[in-house]
Amino acid sequence: MQLVEPALDRLDSYAAALRQGWSPSNTRDVSGEQLAQIAADAAGFIAQFTTPGGIVTLADGTVVPRLPGPVRWMWDGAFCGSISLRYQPGTEELPSTALGHIGYAVVPWKRRNGYATQALRQILPHARAVGLGWVELTTDADNAPSQRVILANGGVLMARVADGVQPGQDRLVWRIVLPG
Repeated sequence: MQLVEPALDRLDSYAAALRQGWSPSNTRDVSGEQLAQIAADAAGFIAQFTTPGGIVTLADGTVVPRLPGPVRWMWDGAFCGSISLRYQPGTEELPSTALGHIGYAVVPWKRRNGYATQALRQILPHARAVGLGWVELTTDADNAPSQRVILANGGVLMARVADGVQPGQDRLVWRIVLPG
């Protein structure tokens, strides 16, 4: 498995995952929206991942500016999932609208292959390259597979907090210190 930049020649595989019910968002299903965007403007859809700027719609419908950082697709000859790095230049701090520096999602039929663990390991040098000394990630309190991914990459549990998106749920906050 390797991380690749989103590209038109891989878009059919990405769209197939969306059609099978996978969503790159852990907070809301965006598969239908993304399929409509791809149908309307495939090149524009890819450009949102490969050019700076843009906007992000949060689970509650709030629209916020997209933070800088690469989006990469997990690829083993076909689309496996996505991982993104989010940051604010010059600081490790994030706005309250960001659930962490790194987010990832693997398609259900390729889980348990170690892809998320590999993808996280591969994106950490990018975080260091943009000047981050550490990254934070969040997981649902009951998401043991994601917690294992973070632990395998040196993550340390920092806090248990109420989930602002899903009332009554908790999220775990993890930190990975990046080698200097």
